[in-house]
Amino acid sequence: MSGQVRLILTLHNHQPVGNFDGVFEAAFQDSYAPFLNVLQDFPDLPVVLHFSGSLLDWLAKNHPEYVARVREYVQRGQIEILGGPYYEPILSAIPRRDRIGQIQFYKQHLEELLGAEVRGMWVPERVWEQSFAGDIVEAGIEYTLLDDTHFRNAGLNEDELNGYFLTEESGRLLKVFAGSERLRYLIPYADPQDVIGHCRQVAERYQNAVLIFGDDGEKLGAWPGSNDHVYRDGWLRRFFTALRENKHWLHVTTLAETVDRVSPLGKVYLPDASYREMTEWALPTEKQTDYRNLVASNQQRHDWHAMRQFVRAGFWRNFLVKYPEANEMYARMIQISQKLDQAVIADSVGTGPQLLAEARRELYRGQCNCPYWHGAFGGLYLPHLRNAIYGSLISADSLLERAAGRRGRWVDGQVSDFNLDARKEICLSGDRLVAFLTPGKGGHLYELDVRQIRTNLLATLNRRPEPYHDRIRQHAGQAVSDVGGGVDPNGGVRFKQPDLDRKLQYDPWPRKSLVDHFLQPGLSHDQFIDGHGEIGDFVEGVYLSRIRRSSEQVEATMVREGRLGPYQVKISKTVLLEAQQGGTLEIHYALENLPAGLPFHFGVEFNFAAMAAGAHDRYYYDGEGHNLGTLESVHSTSATSRMGLVDEWLGLDVSLDVSKPTGFWTQPIQTVSQSESGYELVHQSCSVMPHWEFIAPADGRWTVKIVLSLDTSAAQARELAERSMSRLAASAY
Repeated sequence: MSGQVRLILTLHNHQPVGNFDGVFEAAFQDSYAPFLNVLQDFPDLPVVLHFSGSLLDWLAKNHPEYVARVREYVQRGQIEILGGPYYEPILSAIPRRDRIGQIQFYKQHLEELLGAEVRGMWVPERVWEQSFAGDIVEAGIEYTLLDDTHFRNAGLNEDELNGYFLTEESGRLLKVFAGSERLRYLIPYADPQDVIGHCRQVAERYQNAVLIFGDDGEKLGAWPGSNDHVYRDGWLRRFFTALRENKHWLHVTTLAETVDRVSPLGKVYLPDASYREMTEWALPTEKQTDYRNLVASNQQRHDWHAMRQFVRAGFWRNFLVKYPEANEMYARMIQISQKLDQAVIADSVGTGPQLLAEARRELYRGQCNCPYWHGAFGGLYLPHLRNAIYGSLISADSLLERAAGRRGRWVDGQVSDFNLDARKEICLSGDRLVAFLTPGKGGHLYELDVRQIRTNLLATLNRRPEPYHDRIRQHAGQAVSDVGGGVDPNGGVRFKQPDLDRKLQYDPWPRKSLVDHFLQPGLSHDQFIDGHGEIGDFVEGVYLSRIRRSSEQVEATMVREGRLGPYQVKISKTVLLEAQQGGTLEIHYALENLPAGLPFHFGVEFNFAAMAAGAHDRYYYDGEGHNLGTLESVHSTSATSRMGLVDEWLGLDVSLDVSKPTGFWTQPIQTVSQSESGYELVHQSCSVMPHWEFIAPADGRWTVKIVLSLDTSAAQARELAERSMSRLAASAY
């Protein structure tokens, strides 16, 4: 094929588990459907498509006619379907057994649903480690594609990447294509003739060249502003027309056809990498800024093009270090995966195969990559995505408990390194709640799962510096615009709320629960909100712990002797879960060795996530049941024995009852982050803190009991009503 080029157009269509139904529908209307509408007028142009399983499941349910159209295109050979792990996990973030399982599961599903021969796969976010090669082959996949960045990192030059290579792991051979970063930036932003011109330059320089475009399908219609450009203004139709007009030398084809007709360029072993931007986002915030400054300061060097491939940024797994909340989610997922694996081994006689299959599906859903990291879009910062992951993991956990024979009211207590920090944590579990405590870091309650509503009320997120915060400060005072992306074509930024620069605040401690504060006597709520007044070393100090279990109750006691100004004082806190009171945690505090006669100010901070703000059906209430306002409101109450939070949509009522009446401080924890549509304020959790000011008694001992109650009766009633209606509808049918 001298003077000719093969061009492979590969689109990756994805919506994460837990995304809003309206987002799925908008992407369908703006991108997926119109792309197929244009493609039908060019039956001689083949494309390669990948749908994540979460998206394909939604399409099959909501637009089966679209799935039928895709199947028709597959049958006539115009669309090659790529497989991959079913629910789009980062391969390095899940155990090997789940990598292979997800890929095999999705391959089988695609072949049954679409009648496709699935030979290749999409690697989520192109995050690569060489050991994946063997797992991919074992799962039945023959080839994949990555970015040319991966190959340049291996020492190859750009002019060596016009094709595919062989790689292997433990003797298992995999074919790997090198996707073009240049094409990613040309399509769909450059004029179609510029794309053709780039392909022509390659044809003139290389024989039998293969060019691969591989990128998000959403950029063709669903990204802000792209629908008008790609469809209304006719970019895609003009591009396809240009391809057709140049078909005598520009051969649009598929990965499968290329593998069958073109020899590999050679063998290569690829270093750990992902696409270039992802490696930058994985760096710590300050190092990310340093890296970008380094690149910017060297771009004018005459030899920069040669040097660039040796300048590398970060490693995806370090997102789990950069964001401890991502690590908590990851560690919980690993725990469920191990629990499932053990259950499968124990179920060798096959007593619970259906429950285990359901648990596996939920585990796989809980491995969807999007909320485990943060880059140009929301990801980790979007609470509904984190909540969806925890929802699936909690569901999987409950299914595994049923498969293990748990019935009725029960409690249990376990001690292990649950969050992978080389310290032991405590898990108090029952048929209604699962509570994780971390004695090694403040004795915090860091996860609280409510099984009935599949919700982790401590899926919180701290406010922390991000590189784009400097950009927000630089553009302080800019008018609000809810149109366009985070950065507009004129170099400005898009703000979704006013005065975001004034909302930039960072948390000095984890926003979890049972966070113990010794504060300056007389400290005001406003001063505390601003981060002032802490005088003890208990917030993140190490607590010694013990656990006691019986069939009726399980309790964990955590004790710390620490500094309070010039004094050495002691805190003991006991958390009790009873089988018959399974929706309640009873918490006992004892403060000892307090200097008699001195004033003290002590607070216990709770945070509640997953309860949205800004809606009239999500609100605070006081001890008399009075509605105090929506969950983003700030309160400093007078002395009372109760503070509650209601989320009518979840069907959840959370209350804190204290044995010593006191004032409660509440405040919203809101992050400033970037998303597809601009910079925005996102509600992450409600901080609620009972705080007591008192004079230390003569014996230096002060105690209080706090009862945390989680009432899901409204959710249960709604679920029963929905089941009843479903049965009635089924019988009527």
